[in-house]
Amino acid sequence: MVIGVAAVIVMVSMGQGAQKRILDMIHDMGTNLIVVNAGRVSLVGGRERQSAIVTTLRPGDAEAIQDHCASVAEVAPETSRKMNIQWESENLMTDVIGVTPAAFRVRNIEIETGRTFDSVENDTARRVVVVGSVIVDKLFDGEDPVGHQIRIGGAPFEVVGVMKAKGVDANGVDRDDRILIPIKTAMRRLVRTTYIQKIHILVAKFEQLQHAETEIRELLRERHRLRDKPDDFTIQNQATLVQTERESTRTLTLLVGSVAAVSLLVGGIGILAVMLTACRERRREIGLRRAIGARRRDIRTQFLLESLIIAGLGGFFGATLGVFSTFLASTLGGWTTIVSWGATGAGLTLSAIIGLIFGIYP
Repeated sequence: MVIGVAAVIVMVSMGQGAQKRILDMIHDMGTNLIVVNAGRVSLVGGRERQSAIVTTLRPGDAEAIQDHCASVAEVAPETSRKMNIQWESENLMTDVIGVTPAAFRVRNIEIETGRTFDSVENDTARRVVVVGSVIVDKLFDGEDPVGHQIRIGGAPFEVVGVMKAKGVDANGVDRDDRILIPIKTAMRRLVRTTYIQKIHILVAKFEQLQHAETEIRELLRERHRLRDKPDDFTIQNQATLVQTERESTRTLTLLVGSVAAVSLLVGGIGILAVMLTACRERRREIGLRRAIGARRRDIRTQFLLESLIIAGLGGFFGATLGVFSTFLASTLGGWTTIVSWGATGAGLTLSAIIGLIFGIYP
């Protein structure tokens, strides 16, 4: 019984914590967000992967979405490449991402120190960068890098800002281990391409996400002259991610419920075995009580109370162990957990019910 109740509390608390962590990541990226990726994108090891370099998205696609999709508030095209970064004698490889100034609003990117780059710096392909906190720690040993020059692929760039730390996203990608530069600088001076890899799209209202996705798909299919061909792009909708997460949570809840039910059933069988043994060993006591006038229901009530006490103590110690284990997992393990007082109450109630049910038969 102790293990069963503790298992219920720990599993539910960890499940709710995992759900909150993922939903927080999704909300942090923006709930009104749609992402269009070039080509067909699949998840491999929890990360987005393209089978090959694709050139199906162009800057003009982003401009067309902004101009012709009424439900779209802003768009932010993006291109990226992993490149060598150098400052003095320090070197590292990281993702260099070309974005427009709108990306800071669309992707909810905040600045810790310094500033972002503006549309003039983007249009003139200026060599300016905004770096993540991991880059600051690895390259500059935690010192403020604003105003310093770094080299990207051998070319000098001025650091104008540092992004606030955001941690790992839902795909397991460290959002602090990256460098943002103007997209035109990236396309003209670094990657030297005319295509982009993805477009982040901010929809005006959450309720318009599905409509916006339909608008975007129809527009891109028309621009790419696909006709009867399959899409040469992939659209990811934050509303779909939220729904998928909720379905996963429901599945997890059913799994947790099944495990908890088995654990509590085992506890109930244990109570049944204890009470059956007690009945056999206390026949003389029962006979004596009957002889001096005790009724059958008096004997039944006595054993039911004993069964409830055993179950109640098991539930209490199980709840204590479950709450303690949850705090331990959060403090020492670094896991996101939420102590579910509802699950704690349910565990105690179920333990009492099981004690009652399995105490009647003996």
